[in-house]
Order: sequence, then C-alpha cells, then structure tokens
Amino acid sequence: MTEPSAVNSNIVDESRLRVLERILREAQRIGALSNAPVSEIIKHAKGFAEAIPPMARTAVDLGSGAGVPGLIVALFCPHVNLQLVDRRVGRTDVLIRAVHALNLTDQVTVRCCEITDMTKDSAWAKHFDVAMSRGLGPPIQTLNLSRDLVKPGGVIIISEPPPDSDSRWDEQQVRALGLEGPSRIGAVAMFHVKQFGRDGDDFTAS
Repeated sequence: MTEPSAVNSNIVDESRLRVLERILREAQRIGALSNAPVSEIIKHAKGFAEAIPPMARTAVDLGSGAGVPGLIVALFCPHVNLQLVDRRVGRTDVLIRAVHALNLTDQVTVRCCEITDMTKDSAWAKHFDVAMSRGLGPPIQTLNLSRDLVKPGGVIIISEPPPDSDSRWDEQQVRALGLEGPSRIGAVAMFHVKQFGRDGDDFTAS
C-alpha cells in the first residue's frame, strides 16, 4: 500500500516555479544538469517529494549537484528542513545562490563536503529522517552511505531506472545493511531503515 505523501497539497507559487525553471535552465547551460525538458526534470524530482513520509522533518540530498531533487522537494514539502550536500565548491556556490533566489534560506542549507566525512561526524550520523539521491554512485555504496546518515525508522529514497529494467538490488546485501525494501513509488525506490547491519557490514567493495 502506498504511504501518505508529505507533499503540500497547496499549489507552489507560480513565481517561484518560474525562478526554479530559470535556475535549472542555467544549470543545463553550464553542463551541471541533463538537457531533458525542465518540466520533466521537475516532475521526476517531485516523485521524491511524494515518497517522503508525512512525519519527516529533516532530509539530506546527497550529491545534490544542480539541486535536483533537493530544491524541488523543498518547494513541495515546506515543512521539511533540507541539507543539500555536494563535494564540489563550484556546485555548492551555485546552490547557495539558488537557495537565496527561491527564498528558501530558512528551510535549506548547503554543505560542501565529502559524504563519507558526514557519516563519521556525530552531528550528522543517524541524524536525518530521509536521505535521497538521484545519481550518487553504485547502488550498494549509495545505500551504505545513506544508511549511516538516517536515523532508525527513517527512509532512503533513490532514483530508479525504468520499471522494465532488471532490479539493481541484492536482497541479502540490503538486509545486511539493516534495511527493508525496496518499495517502488513511481520513479524512485524507498528503503526503510530498521536496524544497522551487524558489525557495521559494508558491501561497497562487493
């Protein structure tokens, strides 16, 4: 059964959507985002927002790049505080300007760092209700990094290939990481964080 959505039922202000579209087109111009139609990029990113449980209050967008899906999630889930994380200072400088342009400074922060450094920082380890990513890296590595940032009972949301593609997820590895899933919700997969793997099992080298 599909879980209730955290998406604000109110329509996002049209002026902010126009600003978002300009931001995404500029990201395409500089090569930070694919050349897919901006409307399709927003629609796909909205799928992340629709997968966020209604009780979630904190989320992290890993490898945020041009701010997809994080900026779109922020607009459609105004009750969720987000961190947009990228290791490239050029990307995070652009993200900071985008956050200001969208008037999201009270809701969204931008962090330039390695994700592995965050997982080792007690301020952020097991801190978030939700971790999400669009194209971070190998599937199990993405799960492992995300799990280390999400509190027990939270969720991990990852972009998926088309529905007719073979599954990317090894059931044994997913269970060993203390996760349940995936549940397919539109274009994303959602995993529930139940418990951490025994002895901190890490399958990223598999």
